[in-house]
Amino acid sequence: MDPVAWTFAILGLAVVAFLSGRIALEVVAVGVALALWATGVLTLPEALAGFGDATVIFIASLFVVSESLDATGVTAWVGQQVMRRGITGRGRLVVVLGLMVAVLAAFISINGAVAALLPVVVVVAVKARIVPSRLLIPLAFAASAGSLLTLTGTPVNIVVSDAAVAAGGRAFGFFEFALAGVPVVALTIAYLALFGDRLLPARSADQLGDPPTDASEVARGWRDSYQVSLDTGRMFSVEEGVAEVLIPPRSSLVGRTVFPGMTTRRENLVILAVRRGAEGEAAPRPDGEVTLRPGDAVLVQGPWESLERYVHTGDVTPVTSPQSLRRAVPLGRGAKRALVILAIMVVLLATGVVPPVVAGLLAAGALLVTRVLSIPQTYRAISWTTVVLIAGMIPLSSAFLSTGAADVVAGALLTWIGDTSPHLALLVLCVVTVVLGQFISNVATVLVVAPIAASVSAALDTSIQPFMMALTVAGAASFLTPIATPVNLMVMQPGGYRFGDYWRLGLPLVIVFVAVAVLWVPVIWPF
Repeated sequence: MDPVAWTFAILGLAVVAFLSGRIALEVVAVGVALALWATGVLTLPEALAGFGDATVIFIASLFVVSESLDATGVTAWVGQQVMRRGITGRGRLVVVLGLMVAVLAAFISINGAVAALLPVVVVVAVKARIVPSRLLIPLAFAASAGSLLTLTGTPVNIVVSDAAVAAGGRAFGFFEFALAGVPVVALTIAYLALFGDRLLPARSADQLGDPPTDASEVARGWRDSYQVSLDTGRMFSVEEGVAEVLIPPRSSLVGRTVFPGMTTRRENLVILAVRRGAEGEAAPRPDGEVTLRPGDAVLVQGPWESLERYVHTGDVTPVTSPQSLRRAVPLGRGAKRALVILAIMVVLLATGVVPPVVAGLLAAGALLVTRVLSIPQTYRAISWTTVVLIAGMIPLSSAFLSTGAADVVAGALLTWIGDTSPHLALLVLCVVTVVLGQFISNVATVLVVAPIAASVSAALDTSIQPFMMALTVAGAASFLTPIATPVNLMVMQPGGYRFGDYWRLGLPLVIVFVAVAVLWVPVIWPF
């Protein structure tokens, strides 16, 4: 087969693999890159070029910046503000939470924004006597809309900006996306507030509890379990926290006698309480001595760094990770540094003083130098699935251009719809993007459609800018299935949702997004 045929065959197999859900996304992506080399479509350096692409490195650095805001309690502080204001009424809650998650998504990613606010929304819903299922899908949808506010809102934005440059256009500015994003966010929140109550089920999850939204709530949950009175106000602070650990069978601590108030030998952590494991018996007295046995649970308090070292000694098994609890301390250690570094990165991106990848790497490096994050935290923060997926699919996008496959598709499209209406061509491309985006990654979808859009734009002799921005808007309209985005899946179980619940609320919203992409985008970025 010739290179064009091989390119189409590899694309078809990749789509089937994505739809099957049986093969990991990163495996499919790497397989695509290797298949392009094995069939002679690309040379080996070209097939692996995605792994050194500036776009991929920039996206990886943004995961690190996002982690810094989460790890230092900035997102916990945002959630706490909702709790303190005691907002009631579903419509008002949807508006406030929608705006909040949209702004967060613009700076810390869609997944991070929803993960930070999801427990808050459930607690607020319970306290306001609203079924959480009436709020959680709106939370996910509003986050997707918020990703259109800035360049860093989603990897798709970065991909289309680079694609515009590759097609002879220009890069989009950091806040330029907001020209399309602000109307989208406003329409999305208004629609969700007005019609969400009618189109969403009043359904509870199988196990819908009252999840903790801060560290003090976790501590209050330990009082009855350990049969001791714990001062929740002093247990968690910027400097210190508490961890719950279990004594494993082969621990060197088995047989050691401890009592509340004593300190551990190495880390000088204070033992607050001990609870018997196997029999479920509590210590006889808060100040009584206890000989540790396998399965016993112990509460220890001390500096966060010491707690982190303690739970990794091998002598104990952490029940609650100190790192996860530290995130729940609003504006904890390093929060100011993280916010300053974020602000500097935004200024660099907005002014274009340095390339985006340089701004991202400088921000990630500054977070390490100022000790806001550790090296292990940095590696854990990066979504390697996303990074490998984009790196593996970039060569396929390049192959579509270099082999002429994009021109073949563009020619067939223009033969079908004619070459007199760029709006119609834009509509077809957006519909294809929306449909594919419900079942496979929207990043992968845009990487495939972008070169076709570039060929259509060239054939119509129009600007590439409206085509790329329209793909961004259409790519964000992943509202019809729970598998369309990670955040859709994230809210599924807590809301007790079923597969069909998404499209009932999402279909009108998809139409809104496509309308904005086809009608509003060309007004701001003319053909």
